[in-house]
Amino acid sequence: MIQYIYIIDEETNLYNQLNELFKNDEKFRFRNVKPNNIGVALKNIPALIMINEDSLQESVISVCNKIRENDDNLITPIIVISSNTEHTHQIEILKTSVEHFIEKPIDIEYLYYTIINIIRLLDINRTVSPLTGLPGNVQIQAEMKKRLMSREKFVMLYLDLDNFKEYNDLYGFIQGDEVIKFTARTIVKNVHEIDSENGFVGHIGGDDFIAIISNDRFEELCQNIILDFDYNVLDYFSQEHIESGYIEIENRKGVIEQFPLTSISIGVVEVDNSFHNILEIGEVGAQVKHISKTIHGSAYFINKRKMS
Repeated sequence: MIQYIYIIDEETNLYNQLNELFKNDEKFRFRNVKPNNIGVALKNIPALIMINEDSLQESVISVCNKIRENDDNLITPIIVISSNTEHTHQIEILKTSVEHFIEKPIDIEYLYYTIINIIRLLDINRTVSPLTGLPGNVQIQAEMKKRLMSREKFVMLYLDLDNFKEYNDLYGFIQGDEVIKFTARTIVKNVHEIDSENGFVGHIGGDDFIAIISNDRFEELCQNIILDFDYNVLDYFSQEHIESGYIEIENRKGVIEQFPLTSISIGVVEVDNSFHNILEIGEVGAQVKHISKTIHGSAYFINKRKMS
């Protein structure tokens, strides 16, 4: 993925230096933007914005505030480069949520690795669920591999919601996102209560989650999650639907169908040394979660089969 970096600068020296510095790395593209045309940079939502303070006519703090006030660039990293080495000035700039302040004369090698590391962190953050803030697939797989390699026993919980698509169809995606965030909070709270030191929760995507604990209290954990979820999920339904116990959705043929209120299904896999890799765990996890989803309402099902 190409990373576009915009340089707010009246001059072109920095732009030329960076193009030379990154000439062998096709991942990076630099664009020089005049300070009075900053809207161009904001419109294109770059991976990183760099500001040469010395070339600005207006206050650099004012420019940084313009960037942060733009919703699309609220989290775009900013590097300010300046010959003003006064400590209080630097602190005031950092207060505007600027990630780095680099003094002139520029140490070009230092600048190079600063840019590389900022982009690396951005790539890592993209693997985190933006909705729940939980680790995504990359971290989930790394966590599973780490525990397998250490040959420790652990328990995997595969969780997802029942009748969630129908909920989204009726209540809308915004409200559906609130249910996803509520589900994440419910899982995290209960996992930490059961295994505060080694518990791990990840968000695979959509309404799919995983949890890992290192003790044998997994049945208690499943029961607690279900009790917590079933009681509090009602906050996301109308009183009419709570009283009836179902929602009604018109299918593609125009026929009204009834669906139970959203529930949670949990497939449990006890992982020991009989598992050789994370794919084997995932296959068994999919099987037990499928079985749990055949049970009416919130339920869990535990794998009792050992891998050969």
